[in-house]
Amino acid sequence: MNPPSCRPRVLVTRAVFPEHLERIRAHFDAELNQADVPIDAADLASRLHGFDGLLCASGDRVDATVLANATRLRGVSTISVGTNHIDLAACKARHVVVTNTPDVLTETTADFGWALMMAAARRVTESEHWLRAGHWERWSLDQFLGVDVHHATLGILGMGRIGQALARRGAGFAMNVIYHNRSRLPGGIEQECRARYVTRDELFARADHLILVLPYTRENHHTVGVPELAQMKRTATLTNIARGGLIDEDALADALEGGRLAAAGLDVYEGEPTINPRLLNLAHVALTPHLGSASRDTRRAMGMLAIDNLIETLAGREPPNRVS
Repeated sequence: MNPPSCRPRVLVTRAVFPEHLERIRAHFDAELNQADVPIDAADLASRLHGFDGLLCASGDRVDATVLANATRLRGVSTISVGTNHIDLAACKARHVVVTNTPDVLTETTADFGWALMMAAARRVTESEHWLRAGHWERWSLDQFLGVDVHHATLGILGMGRIGQALARRGAGFAMNVIYHNRSRLPGGIEQECRARYVTRDELFARADHLILVLPYTRENHHTVGVPELAQMKRTATLTNIARGGLIDEDALADALEGGRLAAAGLDVYEGEPTINPRLLNLAHVALTPHLGSASRDTRRAMGMLAIDNLIETLAGREPPNRVS
């Protein structure tokens, strides 16, 4: 009879790549979810008992209720930068280490944010749907007129790694880059990004294209609502690649329906994967299903980093990307 394994037990909530499986199996006794069957909070709470580690993603809610019976749990590693789906205080109270995957997705997410902003500004998805529906019969001078990106003012709300990467891209389009952040960046970084710090009100009022890349917290829930949208130019676009709860989606729909905003590009939603039906019915909103970091190389790197974080945590060592 084989002796019981002394390796850590890990629950993996999402389907992962073959190379991830190989590394997981080399270090853990793992319960996998390669069928990618959704695991809700109640199911997660009932299944975590007896596991030392949890490998999860941004859609997996890890709160005090989920942790209540997870008496062996020592580490939660999320395949994401954001950790607003994890109750950090509850984890800390139970001495559960939480880690995330920063840096490896910065440039890819900035690429995607730029693409989404361009799609909104130049009405790419709107015109494509129109074309696919068979409506194109002739060219006309005023067909699907968008707004220019080159030489326009790019506003960035949240100037962390991804915000700075977006600012660097703005220079290639000869844009005037302005930003607002909880704290102003050092002068050297501002110079490198060719970005100028402005007040929050000035950011909303002056930006031709505003991109949200700040983390979601309880304090900045609906940080873009009726007052902020009223400050924006009627010709402006709003792009969100951060978290859905940052925008009051009904207020955004009101602004778009009323012609008080030119267009929007959204990759994240407050109730995802459920989408506010008002947004679905608006042609001048480019919508994507949380794809910001979705290149094969980046998602591979994110998974590997999350696994490395869990390996170090469960070995009793300091993980490379500890959040709490």
